[in-house]
Amino acid sequence: MLGYWNNPQANAESFMVIDGKRFFRTGDIATVDEEGYFFMRDRLKRMISASGYKVWPAEVEAVLNTHPTIFEACVISSPDQRRGETVKAVVSIKPGASDTAEEILAWCREHMATYKAPRIVQIVERLPKGATGKIDWRALQEQEHKPMVSGQPSRLESASGA
Repeated sequence: MLGYWNNPQANAESFMVIDGKRFFRTGDIATVDEEGYFFMRDRLKRMISASGYKVWPAEVEAVLNTHPTIFEACVISSPDQRRGETVKAVVSIKPGASDTAEEILAWCREHMATYKAPRIVQIVERLPKGATGKIDWRALQEQEHKPMVSGQPSRLESASGA
């Protein structure tokens, strides 16, 4: 790829030169193990900066998915006046389970570092999916950051563990 068509700003943000070689920044975060294998960890644009701490949603989701009654989880950022952003978990519960958002928050505080544990848990019937069947985190993120309409937040009811 040579660049974005008629979009010099996108080119400036997406390409960098190191030792005279031009590289495209995908925004993917990966690690390499001692055997040279690459592991995709998350996307840079998904990182949540909560009180200056970097929180990677995929890491928090992996812990949430070990909860005995959580069927699926998606972690997004939520605006927070004091912290800038805070960690919000949107989860669906397994059939027959009756956990509350407060119970899940308490479990998170026991199983995660304080700065990574969600401060808000929203329980939904099902998480939105894209055409490939993956959770559509962008849709949840956009809804969370939508401006308030008629003085009412656009978010569904959730528990906050501030």
